Amino acid sequence: MQATAYTYDPESRSGQVLLDDGTPVPFDAAAFDAGGLRLLRPGQRVRIETEAGTGAEGEADGEGGAGGGTRGAGLRITLVTLQTF
Repeated sequence: MQATAYTYDPESRSGQVLLDDGTPVPFDAAAFDAGGLRLLRPGQRVRIETEAGTGAEGEADGEGGAGGGTRGAGLRITLVTLQTF
């Protein structure tokens, strides 16, 4: 799944990304560290992998389901890395 870096705190290595529908989703240091990045700037396109908030496996590198609703609700980001083409 793709997103845009929204906030990043280098001290805590955590922040938020914006999904393409504008929904902010937070990520923690473990997700940042899993991606192997050193720094993240607001506005950078990133690839994220997620799990459902209940701990079930979520989509990775795929498109979200169609329909309304807030796609970011209940997602936990497990990896943040730069989007490459």
